Amino acid sequence: MMTIEEIRATIPHRYPFLLVDRVLEITLNQSLKAIKNVTGNEAFFNGHFPQGSIMPGVLIVEALAQAFAILANQSAAANGEPQALCLLAGIEKTRFKRVVTPGDQLLLDVQFTTAKHGIYKGIGTASVDGAVACFTTLISVRQKIEGASV
Repeated sequence: MMTIEEIRATIPHRYPFLLVDRVLEITLNQSLKAIKNVTGNEAFFNGHFPQGSIMPGVLIVEALAQAFAILANQSAAANGEPQALCLLAGIEKTRFKRVVTPGDQLLLDVQFTTAKHGIYKGIGTASVDGAVACFTTLISVRQKIEGASV
């Protein structure tokens, strides 16, 4: 399990763009489960949509990408690799199955399918109360960027 402070030490995202609240379990080099508590105070709900708040699909995918980055960075550190940023390089086969609204707790489940030479490919599923909200294939790359730090 990882707290918000440990998550902040692993990926560079900060409020209002940090979309992972807690890591529930992690199996290095394999998988990670995390949560995003969706509250009515989220800035994006002001415009999406004021009459009936729905979490934007791109932010659900971003939450999955951040969970994937945590798994990649924690796995790389355990393997003795130097610190680097984990950048989203692509998404494939993304589908949305249900809306996510204030009060929902989004369960983020990510798994590696391949990981070599700093390039990670895997699957991500976001669900609410056991119902799939989104699934996608994620591709990320760990890269050192001048002036940027985790």
